[in-house]
Amino acid sequence: MQFGIFTIGDVTKDPTNGTSPTEAQRIKNMTELALKAEEAGLDVFATGEHHNPPFVPSSPTTHLAFIAAQTKNIQLSTSTTLITTNDPVKIAEDYVFLQHLAGGRVDLMMGRGNTGPVYPWFGKDIRQGIPLAVENYHLLRRLWREPVVNWQGKFRTPLHSYVSTPAPLDGVPPFVWHGSIRSPQIAEQAAYYGDGFFHNNIFWNKEHTAKMVAMYRRRYEKYGHGRADQAIVGLGGQVFIADTEQEAKDTFRPYFDNAPVYGHGPSLEDYTAQTPLTVGTVEQVIDRTMQFADWVGDYQRQLFLVDHAGLPQELALKQVEILGTEVVPELRRRMEARRPDHVPSDPPTHGWLQDHRDAPHFQVAPAKEENHA
Repeated sequence: MQFGIFTIGDVTKDPTNGTSPTEAQRIKNMTELALKAEEAGLDVFATGEHHNPPFVPSSPTTHLAFIAAQTKNIQLSTSTTLITTNDPVKIAEDYVFLQHLAGGRVDLMMGRGNTGPVYPWFGKDIRQGIPLAVENYHLLRRLWREPVVNWQGKFRTPLHSYVSTPAPLDGVPPFVWHGSIRSPQIAEQAAYYGDGFFHNNIFWNKEHTAKMVAMYRRRYEKYGHGRADQAIVGLGGQVFIADTEQEAKDTFRPYFDNAPVYGHGPSLEDYTAQTPLTVGTVEQVIDRTMQFADWVGDYQRQLFLVDHAGLPQELALKQVEILGTEVVPELRRRMEARRPDHVPSDPPTHGWLQDHRDAPHFQVAPAKEENHA
């Protein structure tokens, strides 16, 4: 199973001392976290994509390429690639170029984004978010799988005899996750193509998460990609770890209480009871994360958010170290002990896909069109 961290790249004031990092410092800090993740033995580093303050990661491929040049093993991913406001032609070029630079250590997560004003900034209509996601992704698949593309759709100019360059490394397009926290249409899209489904459930209760993942699994099987429990699932989560539960809560509480995304709302105790946020000891994080598999079934990727809400860099780096040395080894052991033999332990990697060129991943539209609800 893959374990890693993801960042949203927020520039947030530290409520304990009133200081805020510069944008340059925040970018440097994110890079340090990625390098620390590899050093600590984690499998994945993922970055978000935002085009509005207070976030800095507006160019994920630039950042991931910089990280790729300084790492050897860690998988580089996104926690959102905006399939709606980015041109699929540019996505095809940028991520395959990154794939070549990183030697295949690249996958990406498609998402619609949750910031309304971004759509008109890029000439798009947020009311067309779902149709944009569907059309743009289908075009992207063609760009990565057909040597010459002739195409006409609703949301961009037609393509005539277009060749996307460079072509995917070794003829293997990057593996794609479809990320959504509330849209069943996106879970359906992931199931239709046999792609991964990532439910970044950091704001949601377990019942909602279980419902979305179960729908994806049912539709994955309906489209003939395998059994429902073999579908490729990833989850998000956020943690803060200390030697004792009280120490963890005392340290993290001011950051939680003032965080832009969930501060000034439910108490820390209520929020941890209702969502995957875990604030406590190593064993508490392990036990709580194991519950995720009880909610959604055996899954393939777990990413943790550790550097949000204005946390000092030294605390975020410490979280990565604890995850890599104390939490993940035990989680890996327990997750594999409960996983049936027929259920994949990892999402498809570049090497696996090279050896399985008959997989749905290589087809433009692997499911029958008439089944696509």
